[in-house]
This record gives sequence, C-alpha cells and structure tokens, in this order.
Amino acid sequence: MEHPYERLLPDMVIDAVESLDLLSDQRIFPLNSYENRVYRVGLEESAPCIAKFYRPQRWDKEAILEEHAFSFELQENDINVVAPLIINGKSLHEFEGFQFALFPMQGGYAPELELPDTMYRIGLNIGRMHQVGSSKQFEHRQTMSLEQWAINSRAFLLENDFLPMSLQTAYDTLTDDLVKTMKSILAHHKARDQRIHGDCHMGNILWREDQAFFVDLDDCVMGPAVQDIWLLLSGDRLQQTSLLSEFLEGYEEFASFDLKELNLIETLRTMRIMNYSAWLAKRWKDPAFPMHFPWFNTERYWSEHILELREQLSALNEPPLQLMP
Repeated sequence: MEHPYERLLPDMVIDAVESLDLLSDQRIFPLNSYENRVYRVGLEESAPCIAKFYRPQRWDKEAILEEHAFSFELQENDINVVAPLIINGKSLHEFEGFQFALFPMQGGYAPELELPDTMYRIGLNIGRMHQVGSSKQFEHRQTMSLEQWAINSRAFLLENDFLPMSLQTAYDTLTDDLVKTMKSILAHHKARDQRIHGDCHMGNILWREDQAFFVDLDDCVMGPAVQDIWLLLSGDRLQQTSLLSEFLEGYEEFASFDLKELNLIETLRTMRIMNYSAWLAKRWKDPAFPMHFPWFNTERYWSEHILELREQLSALNEPPLQLMP
C-alpha cells in the first residue's frame, strides 16, 4: 500500500509553495523531521522559507490552527517563537491532499548550558510562555494522559506482536507494574493542566545573540508545567538540581511553579519512553522509519528497552528532585 508521503516528491513540494503565489528558485533541501516532512525551499528575490507538510490524519485542521494561534499569541507577548507565515490571509494551506505551512528561516545553535545565565534566560522565556499558556485552555489539542502515552502504547505493542515471544511476558508484567505505580503517583500528586509546548527539549531551542528561540509547537498540549522543564535537565542528580535552580530563578519572574510537580518527573519520563517505542511501531510502514531507525524492532532493541523500563520502575520509587536550601 502506498504511503501518503511517497507522493510528496520535490516537484510537488515546489508546486505547493508556488500555489501561494511565491516563486521558487528550484532549490530544495529536506530537513531532519520524521513525523512530518519539512523542507528548506529557496525563493526568488527573498530568503528561503521552511515548508512543513503535516502528517496526514494525525491532526485535524482545527488542532493545527490552534497550534498556530498559540504561536501567534506567544509572539504577541514578546516570546521568541518561530510561528508560521501568514500568506494570503492564512497560516495553514492545502495542496493535493496535504496540509502545509510555511515558516521563516531561523538561525541559531544549541544552548550552551555551561555558560552562565543560559538556563536562567531559558527559564525567563518558558515562564512567560506558561504565563500566557495558563490564561485559557486548548479546545482542540490533546491533554497529556497516562492512558494515551503509556496504557495505549503498551497495548498497541502487545496486540500487534512487535516484541519477540521470548520477551513478551517480561514486557507485559513490567509495564503493568509501571502503569500501576504511575497511577498511584498521579493520584497523589495532581497537577493543573495548562497550555504548554509539550516537547521542550534542547533540540527545539535555538540560541542566537543571547536569546532563546523556540521552534516546533507541533506537540503543544494541555499538560503540567513540569513537562516543559524536566526535558531540559541533564547530568547526575546534583547537576540537574543546579540546572533546575537556575531555571526557576528566571521562570518565577513570570509564573509560579508548584514544587510538588517535581514528583511527576519520573512518571513523565516513563510515559515518554513507552510512547516513543509505540510511536516508532505505529510509523514502521512509513519508509523513512526503517531507513533512519534500523536498530528498532530487533531483539536487542527490545531487551534494552525492557532494561530501561526496569530502571524507571526503580526511579519511580526514589525521592524526587529537591532544590538546594
């Protein structure tokens, strides 16, 4: 069966861009994106643009437009977000069955955490983002949940026989224990859901002229504030605590942070790990995935995945991060 992206050849990408009354210089370069398809497209007499073709049947039109509206709202509040371009009065366009948007080119590099004030400045921006995000709710975007990210993920993998028979029982019993543990943690540490970036890791932050620019709000959701924080913390426990302290110093200039949400970090990490494996499995018929993730769906992969989940079961029972007095 033909995958929908197999039709998205360079000529179609250029035709889509030129359908907006723009003139391409015929230069096109694919960028690293697997969930969607993203290209840098050269334009005559202007800077290149980024063309993003949304994965068919993932988000409906209302959900994508709500993502765009959130980007514009953040920009209006002086937050450096790379938002889609408005062309002919619209940010979302259609061509040959694809929904797509154009974005401006944004230069930058990965934030250097060893430099002073980097996490403080990132915290300032995310604090402002959450201040805006808490002002109202999404109507068409998803809400983060244990059911979607963990329960449904394990069910998909087990029901579709992705795991080798020799590992199915181990995965089944382990993930059942994880879900029960996470349910208990979430019941004891309820957090307020708000509009968040949702996938705020360092790869989605560009640093330029001492400023952070946020890209790719494709996964923006209703969720706890800490989801936009824990992905930025790296290193051992002491290093993470130091980064968190510097981050919150900036964050709390604009938004208050409930320290009780630190109890959710390992639950959110476990949910992300489980969801990631299911995401790869669900996309395995997309030719780009076997090509770029050749290590997936091997016995070694599943053995290492189960080991990682066992480590998470231990982590879920450890004390949460705490700020230094």
